[in-house]
Amino acid sequence: MAKFKNPTKVITGPNTRFSYLIVNEPKSINGGTPKYSVSLIIPKTDTATVEKVNVAIQAAYDEGQSKLKGNGKSVPALSVLKTPLRDGDAERPDDPAYANSYFINANSATKPGVVDADCQPILDTSEIYSGIYGRASINFYAFNTNGNRGIACGLNNIQKLRDGEPLGGKSRAEDDFADDEDDDFLS
Repeated sequence: MAKFKNPTKVITGPNTRFSYLIVNEPKSINGGTPKYSVSLIIPKTDTATVEKVNVAIQAAYDEGQSKLKGNGKSVPALSVLKTPLRDGDAERPDDPAYANSYFINANSATKPGVVDADCQPILDTSEIYSGIYGRASINFYAFNTNGNRGIACGLNNIQKLRDGEPLGGKSRAEDDFADDEDDDFLS
């Protein structure tokens, strides 16, 4: 039996880095509905993922024509709409994690599945942090809310493939206490 292919769904490449990763407990932003979310950092060298994302954004635009039109006379061109694929060099020039990369912010009201490289569920929440690398299952859809129109990105599931340097400036306990020299804190 042939598997139905959703044209608006993308699985990112294995070198995608997860930043602002909120998948253990949903968080509310500015008093809004609590959501799970992630900023997916995609290297510009991963042209296959970037192409898949662009094709999925176009498919979401094509499927969402009536929503995007709303009460207007015509559908705005895709080029003038807000889309989720953004340039890290242009929008986050002071953040080295976003250098030479694109990024996509994805979110979901429902908890995403989180698995390891062997597709086994990751139950230890300390294994999931901003800075890890893996793949994400995401989908694109049109929105028209309070006059804002565009294409948004939903988060389905993530797969952790390897550890990475933690992002966000917080050190790991293992690193803080790895040096067994006893600092004399009274001197």
